[in-house]
Amino acid sequence: MKNVLILFMSILIFPFSGFTQVLIDIEEITPFHEEVAAIRKGNKWAFINTNGEIIIDYRDDLVWHSNPEATTKKKSQKQFIPYPSFSEGLCMIKQMKNGVYYYGYIDKRGKTSILPEFLNATSFNKGYAIVLKVSKEELGRNHLLHKKVVSYSYDEVIIDSSGTVKIHLTAPKNFTLTKNKLKWPPAIESHFIAPNLVAVKNKNNSWNLQNVDTSSN
Repeated sequence: MKNVLILFMSILIFPFSGFTQVLIDIEEITPFHEEVAAIRKGNKWAFINTNGEIIIDYRDDLVWHSNPEATTKKKSQKQFIPYPSFSEGLCMIKQMKNGVYYYGYIDKRGKTSILPEFLNATSFNKGYAIVLKVSKEELGRNHLLHKKVVSYSYDEVIIDSSGTVKIHLTAPKNFTLTKNKLKWPPAIESHFIAPNLVAVKNKNNSWNLQNVDTSSN
């Protein structure tokens, strides 16, 4: 009788022992990728593991597109991203600086692995991603306005999982770095068609096939 009483009291004190956390009011649950899935509340996403435990808390800087029709109409967007996901251990994030979004990556701990410094980016595939890297050149100084005169450009480059630039794919393109001129990120035209072969769009609106050896850099 004493043992039964102890068991009964244990159930009263620890009624949910052995049960995992209960996640409520989730608006969207995605399929699992690399053993993690994204869950959404409003415009914020979190990541859970296969036990239903949150491993990355809700945040609003993960890259996704809420409207597929509007996304495909924007010339800057070539790929609709319906929800955040990990690819080779990295997930894209974005950060606004002076009204312009820059893109980077986090790891499965939610730590920034590659700083948001690119105008656009792709998911990683076989160890590499294609991004738009920004360059800044000082041309001189405007003495009337008492400020530097600078020129901005970007080019498409291949980076590895540490963020190191391996290969430049295109010549630099000049652009105006203001939020009015960059309402949407410039498009990434190049794409891998094989592990060491990239299709690069040229100025004639046709394609060049570039054999790349990322291991040599």
